[in-house]
Amino acid sequence: KSAEPGKTLILSLDKRLQYLTYRTLKAAVLKHNAVAGSAVVLDVSTGEVLAMVNQPSFNVNDRKQLKPQATRNRAVTDVFEPGSTMKPITIAAALESGRWKPFYKVETAPGYMRVKGNTIRDTKNYGDLDVGGVLEKSSNVGISKIALAMDAEQQWSMYQKLGLGAVTGSGFPGEVGGQLSLNELNNDFARASMAFGYGVSVTPLQLAHAYTAIAADGVLRPVSFLIDEDRKKDEVVEGQRVMSVETARAVRKMMQRVVSDKGTGKRAGVANYSVAGKTGTVHKFIAGGYAEDRYLSIFSGMVPADKPELVMVVMIDEPRNGEYFGGQVAAPVFGQVMSGAMRLLDIAPDRISKEQLMNAD
Repeated sequence: KSAEPGKTLILSLDKRLQYLTYRTLKAAVLKHNAVAGSAVVLDVSTGEVLAMVNQPSFNVNDRKQLKPQATRNRAVTDVFEPGSTMKPITIAAALESGRWKPFYKVETAPGYMRVKGNTIRDTKNYGDLDVGGVLEKSSNVGISKIALAMDAEQQWSMYQKLGLGAVTGSGFPGEVGGQLSLNELNNDFARASMAFGYGVSVTPLQLAHAYTAIAADGVLRPVSFLIDEDRKKDEVVEGQRVMSVETARAVRKMMQRVVSDKGTGKRAGVANYSVAGKTGTVHKFIAGGYAEDRYLSIFSGMVPADKPELVMVVMIDEPRNGEYFGGQVAAPVFGQVMSGAMRLLDIAPDRISKEQLMNAD
């Protein structure tokens, strides 16, 4: 082929957000004496990667301190079980199936249930919960009953539509697609486990990508590390509809309860902005099974919740300073980064505090 002029390549990363995310994640990993961590920030309207950081990191200018294992991009090469951050995706499938409505009640008493000889437990007996309450309290029993009440194909279809089990197509070298096994459809315990994020694996980028569909009123846009020069400013990138507008908005509304004072993710709050998100705390998988005292702490969310501009996923691997719940370890990273991001990107607040109203009066 004859030579053609090359195209100008513009990296989508925002250096301000990249630095803010790097600094905040590093501080959290040090504070909690964690093994590692990853964080990804995506633009909802374009699918562009605005920030992607990992810990431990490395300095390319200091070859003496360079460790090969620190040079891989964990956010696209390392997989993990997403835990309860899968619950909003399962609820989206349930709403799309027509079997469930947000106000339907789920009986979670006495705080555990038996499925195929296995016990699924909650941290306490939550009694009757509506579907949003299942997210707010992060009830494994509740989400299991929701999943098992719909057809296996309906559950599987939503996971697949959101890109689980396949690479995002970002083009990043070494990207992996995680695991989503079709064989689990015939096993009720496996289906229930997948509903709250066990038996399925994702990368941080995959999970963030899936959440952009909930943020974008049901449209899944392709992920990109490059800015499209031909796209006009404020032009929305086309994508594929994977759920209805009504379902996406209903799930976002439920996810706001997670970040309320009564939810597990209240530390992810951003002053003067609505936040929708979900915490996750996962027993770490090791040789021979799951470790009893080693965890992954996860938070996935979006801001502003009513009309999201950004989606962020934070995953911290094995915090070892006492706190390990996603709401304790990962949620504050989200809150700090998004607080700065709203200011840096000049995104208008969608909430006004009581103090501001009083001052306005």
